[in-house]
Amino acid sequence: MILELILGTLNRALAYGTPLLLATLGEICVERAGVLNLGVEGMMMLGAFSSFVVAYVTSNPWLGILGGAIAGGLFSLIHAFSSITLRANQTVSGLALTMLGTGIAETLGRNWEGKVLSSPIKPFSEDFLSLFPPGVRTLFRDSNLLVVGSIILALVLWFFLFKTKPGLSLRSCGENPAACDALGINVWKVRYMAVFGGGVMAGLGGAYIAVAYRPAWSSGMTQGMGWLAVALTIFSFWNPLYAPLGAYLFGALFHLAFRLQVFVAPEILNSLPYLFPVVALVFVSRLAFRKKIGVPGSLGKPYERGEWE
Repeated sequence: MILELILGTLNRALAYGTPLLLATLGEICVERAGVLNLGVEGMMMLGAFSSFVVAYVTSNPWLGILGGAIAGGLFSLIHAFSSITLRANQTVSGLALTMLGTGIAETLGRNWEGKVLSSPIKPFSEDFLSLFPPGVRTLFRDSNLLVVGSIILALVLWFFLFKTKPGLSLRSCGENPAACDALGINVWKVRYMAVFGGGVMAGLGGAYIAVAYRPAWSSGMTQGMGWLAVALTIFSFWNPLYAPLGAYLFGALFHLAFRLQVFVAPEILNSLPYLFPVVALVFVSRLAFRKKIGVPGSLGKPYERGEWE
Protein backbone atom coordinates (compact mmCIF):
# COMPACT_ATOMS: atom_id res chain seq x y z
CA MET A 1 0.00 0.00 0.00
CA ILE A 2 2.78 2.41 0.95
CA LEU A 3 4.77 1.44 -2.13
CA GLU A 4 1.76 2.11 -4.34
CA LEU A 5 1.30 5.52 -2.70
CA ILE A 6 4.96 6.40 -3.30
CA LEU A 7 4.89 5.22 -6.91
CA GLY A 8 1.60 7.02 -7.51
CA THR A 9 3.04 10.25 -6.10
CA LEU A 10 6.17 9.91 -8.22
CA ASN A 11 4.00 9.23 -11.25
CA ARG A 12 2.19 12.54 -10.81
CA ALA A 13 5.46 14.27 -9.94
CA LEU A 14 6.86 13.26 -13.33
CA ALA A 15 3.79 14.57 -15.10
CA TYR A 16 3.65 17.91 -13.29
CA GLY A 17 7.41 18.36 -12.99
CA THR A 18 8.17 18.01 -16.72
CA PRO A 19 7.22 21.58 -17.76
CA LEU A 20 9.07 22.87 -14.70
CA LEU A 21 12.14 20.87 -15.68
CA LEU A 22 12.11 22.09 -19.28
CA ALA A 23 11.77 25.74 -18.25
CA THR A 24 14.44 25.35 -15.55
CA LEU A 25 16.93 23.83 -17.98
CA GLY A 26 16.36 26.77 -20.29
CA GLU A 27 16.92 29.29 -17.50
CA ILE A 28 20.08 27.49 -16.39
CA CYS A 29 21.45 27.84 -19.91
CA VAL A 30 20.57 31.55 -19.99
CA GLU A 31 21.96 32.41 -16.58
CA ARG A 32 25.14 30.42 -17.16
CA ALA A 33 25.79 32.84 -20.02
CA GLY A 34 25.38 35.80 -17.64
CA VAL A 35 21.85 36.89 -18.57
CA LEU A 36 19.02 36.99 -16.03
CA ASN A 37 15.66 36.32 -17.68
CA LEU A 38 12.59 36.75 -15.50
CA GLY A 39 10.34 36.43 -18.55
CA VAL A 40 10.00 32.64 -18.29
CA GLU A 41 6.33 32.81 -17.35
CA GLY A 42 5.52 34.94 -20.39
CA MET A 43 7.41 32.64 -22.74
CA MET A 44 5.67 29.60 -21.29
CA MET A 45 2.25 31.20 -21.71
CA LEU A 46 2.95 32.18 -25.30
CA GLY A 47 4.40 28.73 -25.99
CA ALA A 48 1.30 27.10 -24.51
CA PHE A 49 -1.06 29.22 -26.58
CA SER A 50 0.90 28.80 -29.82
CA SER A 51 1.21 25.05 -29.40
CA PHE A 52 -2.48 24.65 -28.62
CA VAL A 53 -3.60 26.66 -31.65
CA VAL A 54 -1.23 24.82 -34.02
CA ALA A 55 -2.21 21.42 -32.64
CA TYR A 56 -5.92 22.28 -32.77
CA VAL A 57 -5.80 23.55 -36.35
CA THR A 58 -3.56 20.81 -37.74
CA SER A 59 -4.76 17.96 -35.48
CA ASN A 60 -1.08 17.14 -35.04
CA PRO A 61 0.18 17.54 -31.44
CA TRP A 62 3.83 17.28 -32.47
CA LEU A 63 3.47 20.23 -34.81
CA GLY A 64 1.96 22.01 -31.83
CA ILE A 65 5.05 21.19 -29.75
CA LEU A 66 7.24 22.58 -32.53
CA GLY A 67 5.11 25.72 -32.77
CA GLY A 68 5.34 26.32 -29.02
CA ALA A 69 9.12 25.91 -29.04
CA ILE A 70 9.53 28.34 -31.95
CA ALA A 71 7.20 30.88 -30.36
CA GLY A 72 9.12 30.77 -27.09
CA GLY A 73 12.46 31.15 -28.86
CA LEU A 74 11.40 34.05 -31.05
CA PHE A 75 9.71 35.84 -28.16
CA SER A 76 12.87 35.55 -26.05
CA LEU A 77 14.76 37.59 -28.65
CA ILE A 78 12.93 40.68 -27.37
CA HIS A 79 14.69 40.23 -24.05
CA ALA A 80 17.97 39.44 -25.80
CA PHE A 81 17.83 42.64 -27.83
CA SER A 82 16.91 44.87 -24.91
CA SER A 83 19.31 43.37 -22.36
CA ILE A 84 22.30 42.47 -24.57
CA THR A 85 22.23 44.97 -27.43
CA LEU A 86 20.61 47.92 -25.66
CA ARG A 87 22.10 46.95 -22.27
CA ALA A 88 18.82 47.62 -20.51
CA ASN A 89 18.17 46.51 -16.94
CA GLN A 90 17.69 42.76 -17.21
CA THR A 91 15.26 42.52 -14.31
CA VAL A 92 12.96 45.15 -15.78
CA SER A 93 13.22 43.65 -19.27
CA GLY A 94 12.38 40.17 -17.99
CA LEU A 95 9.39 41.36 -16.01
CA ALA A 96 8.14 43.26 -19.06
CA LEU A 97 8.52 40.08 -21.12
CA THR A 98 6.36 38.17 -18.65
CA MET A 99 3.62 40.80 -18.67
CA LEU A 100 3.74 41.10 -22.47
CA GLY A 101 3.70 37.36 -23.12
CA THR A 102 0.94 36.70 -20.62
CA GLY A 103 -1.13 39.59 -21.98
CA ILE A 104 -0.76 38.49 -25.60
CA ALA A 105 -1.62 34.86 -24.82
CA GLU A 106 -4.67 35.70 -22.73
CA THR A 107 -5.95 38.33 -25.18
CA LEU A 108 -5.59 36.13 -28.26
CA GLY A 109 -6.80 33.11 -26.32
CA ARG A 110 -10.23 34.50 -25.47
CA ASN A 111 -11.77 32.92 -28.57
CA TRP A 112 -10.13 29.59 -27.73
CA GLU A 113 -11.25 29.44 -24.11
CA GLY A 114 -12.61 26.04 -23.15
CA LYS A 115 -11.69 24.30 -26.42
CA VAL A 116 -10.19 20.82 -26.09
CA LEU A 117 -7.72 19.02 -28.33
CA SER A 118 -9.10 15.95 -30.06
CA SER A 119 -5.63 14.48 -30.56
CA PRO A 120 -3.27 15.30 -27.66
CA ILE A 121 0.04 13.59 -27.03
CA LYS A 122 -0.86 10.25 -25.49
CA PRO A 123 0.92 8.39 -22.69
CA PHE A 124 2.93 5.26 -23.38
CA SER A 125 0.75 2.35 -24.46
CA GLU A 126 0.04 -0.58 -22.16
CA ASP A 127 1.75 -2.92 -24.63
CA PHE A 128 4.96 -0.89 -24.38
CA LEU A 129 4.84 -0.61 -20.59
CA SER A 130 4.20 -4.35 -20.27
CA LEU A 131 7.82 -4.87 -21.28
CA PHE A 132 8.95 -3.42 -17.92
CA PRO A 133 8.56 -4.53 -14.27
CA PRO A 134 5.31 -3.59 -12.42
CA GLY A 135 6.96 -0.79 -10.46
CA VAL A 136 8.25 0.86 -13.64
CA ARG A 137 4.84 0.47 -15.27
CA THR A 138 3.17 2.28 -12.37
CA LEU A 139 5.82 5.01 -12.31
CA PHE A 140 5.55 5.82 -16.03
CA ARG A 141 1.85 5.03 -16.46
CA ASP A 142 0.94 8.63 -17.37
CA SER A 143 4.25 9.54 -19.00
CA ASN A 144 5.06 10.12 -22.66
CA LEU A 145 8.04 10.82 -24.89
CA LEU A 146 8.30 14.41 -23.65
CA VAL A 147 8.72 13.25 -20.04
CA VAL A 148 11.55 10.89 -20.92
CA GLY A 149 12.97 13.41 -23.41
CA SER A 150 13.20 16.12 -20.73
CA ILE A 151 15.28 13.81 -18.51
CA ILE A 152 17.59 13.01 -21.42
CA LEU A 153 17.79 16.73 -22.20
CA ALA A 154 19.02 17.42 -18.66
CA LEU A 155 21.86 14.93 -19.17
CA VAL A 156 22.70 16.35 -22.59
CA LEU A 157 22.76 19.93 -21.29
CA TRP A 158 25.03 18.92 -18.39
CA PHE A 159 27.42 17.24 -20.82
CA PHE A 160 27.33 20.28 -23.10
CA LEU A 161 28.01 22.79 -20.33
CA PHE A 162 30.73 20.90 -18.47
CA LYS A 163 32.32 18.57 -21.01
CA THR A 164 32.49 20.49 -24.29
CA LYS A 165 34.41 23.50 -25.52
CA PRO A 166 31.28 25.46 -26.60
CA GLY A 167 29.82 24.82 -23.16
CA LEU A 168 32.98 26.14 -21.54
CA SER A 169 32.75 29.25 -23.71
CA LEU A 170 29.14 29.79 -22.63
CA ARG A 171 29.98 29.45 -18.94
CA SER A 172 33.00 31.70 -19.35
CA CYS A 173 30.81 34.42 -20.84
CA GLY A 174 28.78 34.25 -17.65
CA GLU A 175 31.86 34.46 -15.44
CA ASN A 176 34.26 36.85 -17.16
CA PRO A 177 33.03 38.18 -20.50
CA ALA A 178 36.00 40.55 -20.86
CA ALA A 179 38.44 37.63 -20.81
CA CYS A 180 36.30 35.77 -23.36
CA ASP A 181 36.23 38.84 -25.59
CA ALA A 182 40.03 39.10 -25.36
CA LEU A 183 40.30 35.46 -26.48
CA GLY A 184 38.19 36.16 -29.55
CA ILE A 185 34.89 34.73 -28.29
CA ASN A 186 31.88 36.74 -29.44
CA VAL A 187 30.20 37.37 -26.08
CA TRP A 188 27.09 38.93 -27.60
CA LYS A 189 26.58 36.02 -30.01
CA VAL A 190 26.96 33.44 -27.23
CA ARG A 191 24.50 35.28 -25.02
CA TYR A 192 22.00 35.70 -27.84
CA MET A 193 22.13 31.97 -28.58
CA ALA A 194 21.77 31.13 -24.89
CA VAL A 195 18.72 33.38 -24.49
CA PHE A 196 17.14 31.93 -27.64
CA GLY A 197 17.80 28.36 -26.45
CA GLY A 198 16.30 29.19 -23.07
CA GLY A 199 13.23 30.61 -24.80
CA VAL A 200 12.84 27.45 -26.88
CA MET A 201 12.89 25.28 -23.74
CA ALA A 202 10.45 27.58 -21.92
CA GLY A 203 8.18 27.39 -24.95
CA LEU A 204 8.47 23.59 -24.84
CA GLY A 205 7.44 23.65 -21.20
CA GLY A 206 4.34 25.66 -22.01
CA ALA A 207 3.61 23.45 -25.02
CA TYR A 208 3.75 20.34 -22.86
CA ILE A 209 1.05 21.77 -20.60
CA ALA A 210 -1.31 22.66 -23.46
CA VAL A 211 -0.78 19.60 -25.66
CA ALA A 212 -0.03 16.76 -23.22
CA TYR A 213 -0.63 17.53 -19.54
CA ARG A 214 -3.88 19.49 -19.90
CA PRO A 215 -4.89 19.42 -23.60
CA ALA A 216 -7.26 22.37 -23.49
CA TRP A 217 -6.81 26.12 -23.48
CA SER A 218 -7.63 28.19 -20.42
CA SER A 219 -6.42 31.55 -19.16
CA GLY A 220 -3.44 31.38 -16.81
CA MET A 221 -2.89 27.69 -17.40
CA THR A 222 0.84 27.85 -16.56
CA GLN A 223 -0.10 28.75 -12.95
CA GLY A 224 3.13 30.58 -12.18
CA MET A 225 5.42 27.75 -13.28
CA GLY A 226 7.78 30.25 -14.86
CA TRP A 227 8.50 31.82 -11.49
CA LEU A 228 9.08 28.40 -9.97
CA ALA A 229 11.56 27.68 -12.76
CA VAL A 230 13.54 30.78 -11.80
CA ALA A 231 13.67 29.53 -8.20
CA LEU A 232 14.60 26.00 -9.26
CA THR A 233 17.52 27.40 -11.25
CA ILE A 234 18.94 28.68 -7.98
CA PHE A 235 18.06 25.54 -6.01
CA SER A 236 19.81 23.38 -8.61
CA PHE A 237 22.97 25.52 -8.27
CA TRP A 238 22.87 26.18 -12.02
CA ASN A 239 23.59 22.48 -12.62
CA PRO A 240 21.27 20.59 -15.03
CA LEU A 241 21.81 17.32 -13.13
CA TYR A 242 20.12 18.74 -10.04
CA ALA A 243 17.23 20.31 -11.95
CA PRO A 244 15.13 17.09 -12.23
CA LEU A 245 15.28 16.56 -8.47
CA GLY A 246 13.91 20.03 -7.76
CA ALA A 247 11.29 19.89 -10.52
CA TYR A 248 9.93 16.53 -9.44
CA LEU A 249 9.99 17.57 -5.78
CA PHE A 250 7.71 20.50 -6.62
CA GLY A 251 5.58 18.15 -8.71
CA ALA A 252 5.20 15.81 -5.75
CA LEU A 253 4.32 18.71 -3.44
CA PHE A 254 1.55 19.87 -5.76
CA HIS A 255 0.15 16.35 -5.89
CA LEU A 256 0.34 15.89 -2.13
CA ALA A 257 -1.45 19.22 -1.66
CA PHE A 258 -4.63 17.50 -2.79
CA ARG A 259 -4.10 14.49 -0.52
CA LEU A 260 -3.29 16.58 2.56
CA GLN A 261 -6.30 18.88 2.36
CA VAL A 262 -7.90 16.94 5.20
CA PHE A 263 -5.12 18.04 7.55
CA VAL A 264 -4.05 21.44 6.20
CA ALA A 265 -6.03 24.20 4.50
CA PRO A 266 -5.61 23.84 0.71
CA GLU A 267 -5.00 27.57 0.34
CA ILE A 268 -1.88 27.26 2.49
CA LEU A 269 -0.63 24.17 0.69
CA ASN A 270 -1.14 25.70 -2.74
CA SER A 271 0.60 28.95 -1.83
CA LEU A 272 3.73 27.46 -0.23
CA PRO A 273 5.58 26.59 -3.48
CA TYR A 274 5.27 30.17 -4.71
CA LEU A 275 7.07 31.50 -1.65
CA PHE A 276 10.27 29.77 -2.76
CA PRO A 277 11.10 32.19 -5.60
CA VAL A 278 10.91 35.12 -3.18
CA VAL A 279 13.07 33.38 -0.58
CA ALA A 280 15.55 32.24 -3.22
CA LEU A 281 15.97 35.70 -4.73
CA VAL A 282 16.45 37.22 -1.27
CA PHE A 283 19.24 34.78 -0.44
CA VAL A 284 20.94 34.99 -3.81
CA SER A 285 21.07 38.78 -3.52
CA ARG A 286 23.48 38.43 -0.58
CA LEU A 287 27.07 38.61 -1.82
CA ALA A 288 28.40 35.99 0.61
CA PHE A 289 25.68 33.55 -0.38
CA ARG A 290 26.32 34.19 -4.09
CA LYS A 291 29.98 33.25 -3.67
CA LYS A 292 29.15 30.17 -1.62
CA ILE A 293 26.79 28.58 -4.14
CA GLY A 294 28.72 29.64 -7.23
CA VAL A 295 26.45 32.18 -8.89
CA PRO A 296 27.78 33.10 -12.38
CA GLY A 297 30.07 36.07 -11.79
CA SER A 298 28.51 38.39 -14.36
CA LEU A 299 24.90 37.32 -13.94
CA GLY A 300 22.61 40.24 -14.70
CA LYS A 301 25.45 42.53 -15.80
CA PRO A 302 25.44 43.86 -19.39
CA TYR A 303 28.77 43.72 -21.18
CA GLU A 304 30.27 46.52 -23.22
CA ARG A 305 33.79 46.26 -24.58
CA GLY A 306 36.17 48.49 -22.67
CA GLU A 307 33.76 49.19 -19.79
CA TRP A 308 33.94 45.92 -17.87
CA GLU A 309 35.62 45.94 -14.50
